[in-house]
Amino acid sequence: MATTPVPPGRIPLLLFNGIGANLDLIRPFAEVMSEFGVGIVVFDVPGIGGSEPPALPYRLPWLARFTTRVLTALGLDGPVDVAGVSWGGTIAQEFAHRYPTRVRHLILAATSAGSVAVPGDARVLAKLANPRRYADKNYMLQIGGELYGGRLRREPELLKEYARSLKPPRGPGYAYQLLAAIGWTSFHWLRSIKIPTLVMMGTDDPIMPVINGRLLASMIPGANLFTIDDGHLFLLVRARECAPIIESFLSR
Repeated sequence: MATTPVPPGRIPLLLFNGIGANLDLIRPFAEVMSEFGVGIVVFDVPGIGGSEPPALPYRLPWLARFTTRVLTALGLDGPVDVAGVSWGGTIAQEFAHRYPTRVRHLILAATSAGSVAVPGDARVLAKLANPRRYADKNYMLQIGGELYGGRLRREPELLKEYARSLKPPRGPGYAYQLLAAIGWTSFHWLRSIKIPTLVMMGTDDPIMPVINGRLLASMIPGANLFTIDDGHLFLLVRARECAPIIESFLSR
């Protein structure tokens, strides 16, 4: 679990990370957001990074309930802003759906409505299903550009910097994440979300085509869509461009 300082008068931004991603990967983004007066709360889901794997597989509603216990343990009993990246965007939607009074603003980045999503490149998704990239940095350097798109296609040094923070999932942790989202969809209740929502998508995302963001924004009442000319990890590689957009949205 990690947090950055929350300025007086502000509430923290609870961030759900992507599949297999440990909290160290999000630190550069959290540091930039801190400069803009936004404090971050992020934790490794069970079986990822420093978190022990659970005894049994879980579903997203269980993880939403688990999150409420994490917030309580941190003394955060009131509303928080919530953001979810990629796989973490599904948890963010589930959390907002089940606990709407706990969520002031909702940010969905590089994500979809689940099983009804328009799929990305099949060859890329096959590589995504394998956690090898987190355990083998050389393998990540080989496939990272194709997998994530955007600047990581063209800037190997940027990909090396990302790879340095990788940690392998623990035990069945990665498989449990995959299982948690199988068959899940928010499509049938997206219109019931009344929380101010910002949808953010990269235009060169091999994993999550931008049309999925357009679908989310069209289904969630009043949602805004922001696109950026980059790939799946735009929040990390374009943090200084995304931060003022996020801060402005959260300050409404």
